[in-house]
Amino acid sequence: MERVDPRRWAALCVLLAGTLLPPLDFFIVNVTLPSIRSDLRASTDVAQLVVSVYAIAYAVTLILGGRLGDLFGRRRVFVIGMLGFGLASALCGFAPSTDVLVLGRLLQGVSAAIMAPQSLASIHALFPDHEKHRALGLYGATFGLASVGGQVLGGLLVSADLWGLGWRSVFLINVPVIALAVPAAAILVRETRGEDNGRVDVPGTLLLALGVLALVVPLIEGRERGWPWWSLAMLALSPCLLAVFWRLEQRRERLGRSPLVPPSAISAAPGLALGLLAAALLYAVAAFFLTFAVYQQAGLGHGALAAGLAVLPLGIGQVLGPACGVRLVRRLGPRVASFGMGLEVAGLLAAAGLAALGAPAWLPVPLLLIGLGQGIALPAVVRLNVDLVAPRWAGLAAGLVSAALQLGAALAVALIGGVFFSLAPDGARADQVTSGFAVACLMIGIAIAMAAVLARRLVAPSARAAP
Repeated sequence: MERVDPRRWAALCVLLAGTLLPPLDFFIVNVTLPSIRSDLRASTDVAQLVVSVYAIAYAVTLILGGRLGDLFGRRRVFVIGMLGFGLASALCGFAPSTDVLVLGRLLQGVSAAIMAPQSLASIHALFPDHEKHRALGLYGATFGLASVGGQVLGGLLVSADLWGLGWRSVFLINVPVIALAVPAAAILVRETRGEDNGRVDVPGTLLLALGVLALVVPLIEGRERGWPWWSLAMLALSPCLLAVFWRLEQRRERLGRSPLVPPSAISAAPGLALGLLAAALLYAVAAFFLTFAVYQQAGLGHGALAAGLAVLPLGIGQVLGPACGVRLVRRLGPRVASFGMGLEVAGLLAAAGLAALGAPAWLPVPLLLIGLGQGIALPAVVRLNVDLVAPRWAGLAAGLVSAALQLGAALAVALIGGVFFSLAPDGARADQVTSGFAVACLMIGIAIAMAAVLARRLVAPSARAAP
């Protein structure tokens, strides 16, 4: 057996910094948009690009980022991604115009997608099976901390106006974090890579990027712009591009070349398609943050800061959930993922009921339940997927899981958000907003219930061995 790395827990602290920054920088910007618009005199559409261009670049590059770690070494690619993220953050922080800011956000998204999969792939490579649940629990807690803490931290930084930087501080705060994390990664994180030393599949990368782009751009921009013809055309083109990409990958593998997504790795992992679908459905909870914020402000009349603080019970649950999951896995084994999702569904149903009955004072209870369920389910679903794939494809698996989560979030925001805003358009009455929020909770609950059913059907080698 390969010797267990004695520095793995110290390395995990560095890897989790790479896990924290990408989602944190997605959520932290939401509360700064009014300040950005005012300072740079930007229109609403241009300001919205500051959010959407990051999400698009991140989703499009994730699978490539995971594959680069397999080919060239996960620590090396992790450090390169971190350095790129730091430089892009500095560009955003000192941007003199919206054009430069949007360019910086594009580079941030690409760098984040190169950096983030290496964290999950390295956890898979560095930790023995009996420690993976604990390590992945901390990985899941980091996601929870980023999603809730980003909104609170963004509000605090803008309000504090440190050194007169205002909104720029939300980007510049990344620079000292990365300045500490990069040398720590070089010292503490052991280099790991896959057995394949081939070259980057440039045609496959371009085709996959175009296919994902054709899917993600309409989902993010279509609803905001009233679903113009080009958004529907892109959605129709996406499956065609992805089908051509898959045929190209099969041909490259037959010819002995290195494909971006090796078909043999997928065919050797029965159940991976179901696992990725479960991950995408699980992250329908992303739509909850959007609808809950609108419900708090337009439905209950709370201010922006109060709305941000109202979601804290969910964040607390997401931080506590992984610790509970480590204990539960000893009793439930592979069923722990479905158990966590069941808690989420119960919390969403309770939130819908309390909103409909006009009892918002009790909402912290179901919010805590939703957070606990997500904190338990997310690490379990991630491990179920990664364990289905051979260790040499850990980077690919990390990229696929991360991409599934990101696409699931985009789909949920587009579809569930679309239903919500059709029931509660701009200027809607408080009761209409409340009804829309209740319906959105029910739709998210249905999606997560479907994910729970799929998770029960997954069988990973490590899951079978669990007590």
